[in-house]
Amino acid sequence: MELKEINNYGQEIIECLKLKTSPVAVKLVPKGEKVPEGIKKVDEPMRHCQLVDRVRRTGEEFYAMGEDELCKGGAGAMGLGEMPPKVASGEFYYSSLKVFSTPEAAKRTIDMVAKLPPNSTEAILYAPLEKTTFVPDVILVICNPKQIMLLTQAYMYKEGGRVETGFAGKQSLCSDGVVQTYKEGKIEVTVGCSGSRSYTKISDDEMIMGIPIKLLPDVAAGLKEICPK
Repeated sequence: MELKEINNYGQEIIECLKLKTSPVAVKLVPKGEKVPEGIKKVDEPMRHCQLVDRVRRTGEEFYAMGEDELCKGGAGAMGLGEMPPKVASGEFYYSSLKVFSTPEAAKRTIDMVAKLPPNSTEAILYAPLEKTTFVPDVILVICNPKQIMLLTQAYMYKEGGRVETGFAGKQSLCSDGVVQTYKEGKIEVTVGCSGSRSYTKISDDEMIMGIPIKLLPDVAAGLKEICPK
């Protein structure tokens, strides 16, 4: 897929859905590979969800290394280093956040979180889809439920079927949005998590859809047909 085509798809999605912010292109750079020349390093450490939210609002393009990702749980899920032991065991969610009734319930949930192998990712690239200078692995669209509905209908326009997804309100933009979409190669919908809704400007009436790059043409083509005129 040519970059110009990807950029055009991004602009079409914005126009069809009347999005107020950009779809975000995300690329996982495998360990040992170099970041493309011309892309700047992010200027301050932030959480992955904050980086995504910043890009969709400002139109910036940059990359982040493990050292730039403040949320080590999200970074670990995406292969930037190791998952912190207290996150991996569920202890953080049980003892600190108190969002599970037992340690076993917390661990059962975290064990099911989509993850990449530890230290398998060199860096993560972020850009607005309509201006990206790299071919992404995943596109994150943060928008309201009606717009999620239209994206779903657009994807199904060609062949029908259903969108099947999974989420737990934990590690939402990192694991659900990026890793699960990347590993499964299918559209994922997620609802945010305590971190992403605390540290970003994602509003209470917004949700997240992850779209693998291979499905972007079908989604964009379907939107042209079903979007309200």
